[in-house]
Order: sequence, then C-alpha cells, then structure tokens
Amino acid sequence: MGHYTNAPEDNLFGLTNKDALNEQEALGVATVERYLLEELDYPVDLSVGLLQALHRRAFGHIYDWAGRWRHTVPNVGAYLPPPSARVPQLLYEFIDEVRHRQGLLPPLPSTEQVAELLAYAHHRLVAIHPFTNGNGRTARLFTNLLAYNYGYQEVVLYQREVGEARTHYLAAIRQADNYDLRSLQELISGQLRPLD
Repeated sequence: MGHYTNAPEDNLFGLTNKDALNEQEALGVATVERYLLEELDYPVDLSVGLLQALHRRAFGHIYDWAGRWRHTVPNVGAYLPPPSARVPQLLYEFIDEVRHRQGLLPPLPSTEQVAELLAYAHHRLVAIHPFTNGNGRTARLFTNLLAYNYGYQEVVLYQREVGEARTHYLAAIRQADNYDLRSLQELISGQLRPLD
C-alpha cells in the first residue's frame, strides 16, 4: 500500500517537505502507540468510533480531515479500494465481523488463533482504505490493539519504508487480496510474543 496524500499543502503546518511531513506523521503514530500501551484498559470494546479516534489521535495535529472517511478513491498502486460512499457501511460490517470472530475464540486462544484474527483484521482494514492517508499505519495500530487485547506485545510487520521485511509484507497483502491470508498470518504469528 503506497503512501498517499492529496497534496502536501493540505497539512495544518503548511509543510511541503516530505521528510518533515513524514516526521510529524511518525510522531503522531508514536503518540498513539504510547496511548495504546499506557492509557487503554484491556480488553477494549471494538467500534468504528474507536478506529476514527485512533486515526484522529495519530494525524489530527497535521490534517484537519483526520478521523474522517475519504471522499475519493485513492491511487494505491495496482489495488483499487472500494468507492468512498461504501466506506462507512464496510467499516461497520468489518467491526461486526471482527467481534463475531472474537466470539468464536476459546477463552484462552492459541497464538495461531490470535494470528488468524489479526491477519483478517489487518488486511480487511487496509483493503477498505477508509482514510485519505495513514491507512497502513492505522491498520498496524489496530492490529497492535488487538494483540494487546489477547496479552501479546506489538506486532512489527516491518521496520522501514523499504527493505526485505516490507517486500514480504506487501507480498502477503497481495496474497490476502486474493483471499489467501496464510502468508500474512505466518508473518503475524512469527511476531506474537506474550506481554511480560
């Protein structure tokens, strides 16, 4: 999933330097990572509003549209996200499906069962692509929230914008686009470590 912004001028700082903008976005994501670890009480009840709040908390200091659904169909490489008018309904269906899958899990699910849930949730959120920008990062934050819900540490799918881990991640996402979550599930399963 490629980085997408309507125009650099649409940020609240008026930043036109992509590195400076990326730095502000990274700071926002780090703020939410701390919030997930230090301020939320687990297990967390999942909701569409929670997703919007995570996005707003991460990117609201940069973009006035943070936490609001996109109104266009962004260019995401070869992948074509669903029409923007469908985003709200798709997200409510997504949250219902994640809750349904949670309800099917035993009281103490195995690492593989948790990885299966996280792979589904991560891919589906990336596929819906609900926001103008920051979809991949929001999906990673939501994946971490789910991991914490089950007593696991954060899931680090890849460290940098480029590199072998990112290549494996993107290949797993493309495979999941074809209804095969195995590679993404393996990636996540390999990252799941119990919280200390």
